[in-house]
Amino acid sequence: MALNHIKLIFLLSLCTLSIASYQFIFVNFDFFSFAMQLRLPKLLAMCVAAFCIGYSSLIFQTIINNTIVTPCLLGMNALYLLVHVSLVFIFGMGSFIVTNTYLAFICDLLVMTVVASFVYSYIFKKTKYNVLYVLLIGTVMTTMFTSIQNSLIRAMDPNDYDALLATLTASFSNINIKIISICFVLCLVLYFIFKKDIAKLDVMTLGRHNAINLGIDYDKTTKRLLICTTLYIAIATALVGPISFMGLITTNIARTLFKTYKHSILLSGSVLIAILVLITGQLIVEHIFTYSIPVSVFITIAGGLYFLYLVLKQSKGNI
Repeated sequence: MALNHIKLIFLLSLCTLSIASYQFIFVNFDFFSFAMQLRLPKLLAMCVAAFCIGYSSLIFQTIINNTIVTPCLLGMNALYLLVHVSLVFIFGMGSFIVTNTYLAFICDLLVMTVVASFVYSYIFKKTKYNVLYVLLIGTVMTTMFTSIQNSLIRAMDPNDYDALLATLTASFSNINIKIISICFVLCLVLYFIFKKDIAKLDVMTLGRHNAINLGIDYDKTTKRLLICTTLYIAIATALVGPISFMGLITTNIARTLFKTYKHSILLSGSVLIAILVLITGQLIVEHIFTYSIPVSVFITIAGGLYFLYLVLKQSKGNI
């Protein structure tokens, strides 16, 4: 058995242990059924979010041909929040579009996909996939989306803002339980729809010109994979809220552990690492910090430091 497959099995074992620990640690067996009803939806949400973030971030890095760029760094999380806040601002918190969980979710998903696919595909085309330009534009766009969102919040009805506030930060204590099943089904559907495009990632790693010479319709495949990435990010954000730097952590640890170009292994490793990080982090938050600090805070701090480390490491290697 290849070394990478052994590492995947080890990671899978760690994930299984963390899942079992989260589900059964400190459970009062007199209230076992009640405890499972509380914990199981959170566990499912974490697994779905981990799959979406780990999967989409690695695909996005291959598209942009850089290992430190992730969707959150280009403002996709900020864009989703802007779309979500805009719907509430325009229609009001009591409108049918916002109060209907499924309709609100579909509206967020569709608007985010259309806007992100158009904006980011245009940026990639104009910058010719230049990482420096893409990052600079992404930083400006993140600031712009956040500024517009804050302006809308300031002009919003205070009661609407109070009801909206819980959805603006990542927390597994305020999961939208109603959409877990639809998110799970969507993840499976997207996987099979874009399976052929994902199979081309190994070739796309060689770069645009080499991929075209090997028969890949690079621009068309990139657009389809960008739609795939956008949908996965939107699903994860709608389910648990924005988790900045999560994709950066999982993809780079996966590339460090599995020194291979094969995306079948890298994608699996990235998803398993994401599951392990989220579930272990939530276990610590619940039983050590007693919900005082959300897990997204730890991930953002660790991810920010890790990002600086990767940037400094890359710049040192270029000197």
